[in-house]
Amino acid sequence: MINHISLIVKHKSELPRRVGESLAQCLEKRGVRVTEGEVNSESQAVVVLGGDGTLLHVASQAYKKRIPLLGINLGGLGFLTEIHLDEMEGALESLISGKVEIDRRMMLHIRVETSDRGAEEYYALNEIVITKGPLAKIIRIPTWIDNAFLTTYRGDGLIISTPTGSTAYNLSAGGPIVHPCLEALVLTPICPFALSARPLILPGNAKVEIPFPWTMEEDVSMVVDGQIGHEIRSGNKIILKKAPDCLRLIKSPLRDYFIILREKLGWATGVGE
Repeated sequence: MINHISLIVKHKSELPRRVGESLAQCLEKRGVRVTEGEVNSESQAVVVLGGDGTLLHVASQAYKKRIPLLGINLGGLGFLTEIHLDEMEGALESLISGKVEIDRRMMLHIRVETSDRGAEEYYALNEIVITKGPLAKIIRIPTWIDNAFLTTYRGDGLIISTPTGSTAYNLSAGGPIVHPCLEALVLTPICPFALSARPLILPGNAKVEIPFPWTMEEDVSMVVDGQIGHEIRSGNKIILKKAPDCLRLIKSPLRDYFIILREKLGWATGVGE
């Protein structure tokens, strides 16, 4: 039985706020303690009301505290927030009773090494994006895989995504869709200068290193899950690999991954169509 839930509601939006207030009251009447606005380390589940961006905002916190995450879609696409609003009551009933199925999603561990600020670490569920600044024309991204030189990407940037993130920015940039049960890294160049630059799928245990030279003149930044920005300076190195554990994402009891793909991407719904 679940008796303590952290409730995260999309900010500055009327519908999620009203639904969140009603939901908190219903849970408390059922004897479930509700912590609103933060991921409490004592909670047994995190419920997110909003879109995928809201879920990504708290994914690293839920991961670090090993707390299962349930997304209720009140936003846009909803690849991660699988539960529709009209399905919320049944999903929460299953959650409280402990009758849920858990998806274990691969996470990324990102370490940015600097000469003057030590190292900074991040976790990502979807991807990191290395991208040029507003005034830069082309940036150069020297990329090493497991201590072997791969190439220097030239263009607008590079996306390194998980299978979960393959349906996000990676897909928009022409990258492949990868089933989330797999462990893999997807490297997708953004508007590459060379037409031969193509997306690359690596094993999940691969280590990616991107050392930026001291002579770097371009304006470069790194964005983690569309939430956190980090300015990349000359001499910085990005080291990326699979995180040691997985995010526990509570699955919808009503639809599988392929149903979600058909719904979100508008694929044909009937055999032979």
